[in-house]
Order: sequence, then structure tokens, then C-alpha cells
Amino acid sequence: MSKNITNDWIAILDFGSQYTQLIARRIRELKVYSEIFPYNVELPKLAQNKPKGIILSGGPDSVLNVEAPIINKELFSLKIPILGICYGMQLIVKMMGGKVTNSKKAEFGNTKVNIIKKSKNSLFYDLPDEIKTWMSHHDIIEQIPAGFDIAAISQEEVIAAIYDENRKLYGLQFHPEVTHTECGKDIFYNFVYRICNCSAKWTENIFIEETINNIKQEVGDGKVVAGVSGGIDSLVAALLTYRAIGDQLHCIFINTGLLRKNEEEEIREVFQKNFNINLHTYNYSSDFLKALRGIVDPEEKRRIIGNLFIKIFEEKAKGIGKVTHLLQGTLYPDVIESTSVHGPSVKIKSHHNVGGLPEQMELKLIEPLRNLFKDEVRIIGKSLGIPENIIERQPFPGPGLAIRIIGEVDQRKLSILREADDIIRQEIKKVGLNKNLWQYFGILLPIKSVGVMGDLRTYDYSLVLRIVTSYDGMTADWAKLPYHILENISNRIINQVNGINRVLYDISSKPPATIEWE
Repeated sequence: MSKNITNDWIAILDFGSQYTQLIARRIRELKVYSEIFPYNVELPKLAQNKPKGIILSGGPDSVLNVEAPIINKELFSLKIPILGICYGMQLIVKMMGGKVTNSKKAEFGNTKVNIIKKSKNSLFYDLPDEIKTWMSHHDIIEQIPAGFDIAAISQEEVIAAIYDENRKLYGLQFHPEVTHTECGKDIFYNFVYRICNCSAKWTENIFIEETINNIKQEVGDGKVVAGVSGGIDSLVAALLTYRAIGDQLHCIFINTGLLRKNEEEEIREVFQKNFNINLHTYNYSSDFLKALRGIVDPEEKRRIIGNLFIKIFEEKAKGIGKVTHLLQGTLYPDVIESTSVHGPSVKIKSHHNVGGLPEQMELKLIEPLRNLFKDEVRIIGKSLGIPENIIERQPFPGPGLAIRIIGEVDQRKLSILREADDIIRQEIKKVGLNKNLWQYFGILLPIKSVGVMGDLRTYDYSLVLRIVTSYDGMTADWAKLPYHILENISNRIINQVNGINRVLYDISSKPPATIEWE
């Protein structure tokens, strides 16, 4: 946690909601720091840097279940404003003596909510009489606890919001964090500023200044090594560290052979020509390809790539001599998706940047971006003077093209996908959509189909276009591109890439799908 903002921050207790990270994002958009903790966090740890407010997230469980996750009741004794959302609201009701029941009046999706204007509820200050909200619940509040009042009723006549202004306890049955809810930002604004009395202290300049000072103090006279990929995350992490310790930073780039077209040349230009950062480059393409021979399971691919990368990286780092620290560009979504420490969340997949490496190398770990989302990293990068074309680069997974080839990876498939990926990027940039889209790439399927080219029969691979829009990568929607753009991409790939005769379009969103296929 940032040292100078601990007096103005919001703690979020996670009960496993798919929207918990969105809550954190909405608070940070108001320039107030927020951090996610497991629902059963120890109170001394939470109270150590006393938050101005606490938000209880939604979750998949029912408070009526015997084994449902609960909080320590002493949390209410901290006299800190608390906002419960969905499951969080029902938990407050149950623990404070109210009654929750399962009902046929379950609500899902868009639901109109009527706000009771006679209430003196600060949470709904200056909101209209009726708003559209996003509901997702089976259980309902049958009886509110003593001391509480009803603040809003849904169109199904279900209690949609409650409050106890004296104890500063609030509950919402709907999800203000999702964009489907009208005035969601206003509700968070009222909670953060009117109820919790926070100040707008979470800014990029404060973050940069504090991070540079922290790195200076942490490293001292030591040396830092970093594995870099050319992505915005590793570049921002490296530039912050370079600003702190200069040539004590050594960046190592290992060409795994799983990169996009011209990736190594672009990385050299960014690190050496743009910022004059120490960069050591090595090509181990054949080693990675050999290690992946016969491997089809995606997690096994990630494990093999990660372990080999560690082995090579460790060898090269030792060659630098007297290295004391390891720098990683780990982001908050990496941590959330790779672990299950935040509430009862389920691990989705392992990430290249998380786990393993520091322990094996016995180096102290520096992760200056660990609590940031991707869009926040881009804002930091802009403040650091990184060119816009680099800031807007789409995210690229650590295991590279290996997890965009379904099934076994070989040199021919890599060549096919690399050329197709280059065409996709060219066409998206040509129509000026590269700034509007989150990611746009191809997935090579292990399926061949019959085609006809120049009166000759072909039997080649199929490629899936994966093009999505997103704000921070935690949720994403498939891009509704005009047909002529998709047509141009498809025609160029089929006509110019030897080995592909069919192009498909993925129209699934995250959730339930993930952005990457593996």
C-alpha cells in the first residue's frame, strides 16, 4: 500500500463476486485508493492502516447456507462506514438481526429501482426518483434490522437498498459497479466523499514520486534484473526503476521464438534508443520449441515455458554479478486471476509473471505495478513520457503465441500464426481502431477443413479472430466491427498466409469466456 495515502483509502472485502475488481476500479476512478482483501482478513491487519470506508462485495453464496462466508462481527465496532453490495447487503442484514429469505421474486439483469425520497440517505444524495440497475440475486430481504430504514424498492417490490445513517451502514441489492446501473458512479462518489470524507489523493504523480523513492530505499547500492517483453507493463516498471537507480538496473530479453513479427527489433528500439536502459538480448528459440514438442495441455505449456525461462534467466542474471533484486511487471489482474487469496475466488489460470521465479533465484522482489490495473499503468506511462504508440500497444501474454496455437506448437504453425497476426494488426491500425480496441489477434485451431483456391482443393488450418473491447481487462466484450473490416482481414489472411483457408470470428464475452483461449 502507498505510504502517503493510507488515511484516505477504501478497503474491499471479497466474497467471490465476478465484479469485485470493478468495485476497486470505480473507487480509483474517483482518485481514491482502494484495495481488495479476502472476506476473512484479520481485523488487526485491516485496522493497521485504518481505511476511511469498507465495502463488502457480492458473491455466489447464499447467506442462508450454513457454510456461507461471513465477516467478524467486530468489524461493525470499528466505527468505519460500511457499504454492502448484493451478498454483502444480505450479510449485514443477517448479522445485524434482520431476516433474509429465498423467494420467487429473484431478480436478474436490468431492473428499475424507485428511490424513497423521504429518506435521509446520504448514499442516494441528488439521485433521480428512479434508476435502472443491474440485479443478480435469489435471496431477498424480508425484514430489515433495527435501526435501519428502506432507501429503495425495486419494480418487483423487493427491498433494493437500506441504510442506518447513525452507524453509517448501507446496503444495495443491485450492483453499482457495473455500467448497466445508472448513477453507479454517483453512488460511489457519495459513499467515498460524502460519507467517508475521503480526499482525492490517488493520482499518477503521487504514485510515481512515491514508487521511485521506495525503489531507491529498497535497492540501495544493489543491482536489479528484469525480464522484459516489450509490453507496456515491463516498460513502465523498468522506467520507474531506471528513474530510481539508473544503470543499477539490467533488463534481460530472451527471445523464446514465440513472439510476434519483428518483436525483438521493436524491443531494442524502445529500451535502448528511446530510454537508454541497459538491455541484454538472447535468442533461445530452438530451445523453447524443442521443449514444447508433443505438448498440448495449455497449463503444461505455461509451466514448460516458465521453467525454461527461469533457467535461462537465472543463468544470464548470474553473469551480471552481485544482483540483489528482481523486478517484475506484475499487475493486479495477474495476482487476482492466478491466486485464490481474495475471498473464495477460483483460480482461472496461471500467469507468467506470478510465482516461482523470486523463490528459486533467492532475490528480493520488486513489483511496483502489483496493485495497478492496465489502464492505470498506461496513465503512469504517459506521465513518464512513453510515446503514445507504445502506451497503446495491446496486451500480449507471457507464453506468447504458444497459447494462441491450440494443441501442439511447431515452427510451421508459429510462422503461419505470426504472419496472420501481423495482417490483423496492420488492418486494425489502417482503419484507426487500434486505440479503441483492447486486444485483436488470431487463434490457430488444430482443425483443418477443405477449401478451394485457384480451382485446386486445399486442406488447411482455420483461424479464429479474437477482437475485444475492454476498460481494464477484467471484463471484455467482443467488438462489433463493420463487416467490411472483418472481410478485409479475412481476405488478406486467406490470400496471403499459406496454411489458412478459413477465418472465423469469436463472439463470446468475458465472462463467461476469457480473452485468451488458453
